[in-house]
Amino acid sequence: MNGGSGDMTLAFDLEALKQLSRPDVVFNDARQWSEYVGVISEKPTYVVTNFTRKHRIRQDFFSGPRGREESLDNVKEQFGTDRHVYVGTSDDDKAVAEASDWEYLSVEDAAEAAEWELGEPESEVESSGDTRDDWP
Repeated sequence: MNGGSGDMTLAFDLEALKQLSRPDVVFNDARQWSEYVGVISEKPTYVVTNFTRKHRIRQDFFSGPRGREESLDNVKEQFGTDRHVYVGTSDDDKAVAEASDWEYLSVEDAAEAAEWELGEPESEVESSGDTRDDWP
């Protein structure tokens, strides 16, 4: 995926991010060739926020407490880039993307094209060995 258009909005389904071993690295890499990068999920906002915080992901947008199709519609309206690409994990994700007039890419295909590693996510804290004594 390197070398693509910088005039692109890239949305990851939360479940797709959970299949990437280093979601923080993926977001940083995607920022090199995407204008906006964010997370879409039907889960409550705090679930997305907890995941992105744990993995030190700075997102440009997230879906909030609404359905994925409505979220994709809102993001597309708000971020007027030439391309809108949704990275997901299932045929249902593909149908949501198509209903919202987004391009769909499976997380496996995206990982292969961009040389991202699939696997259980490890947090930045786990990978660096840092621990916090002041955290509950």
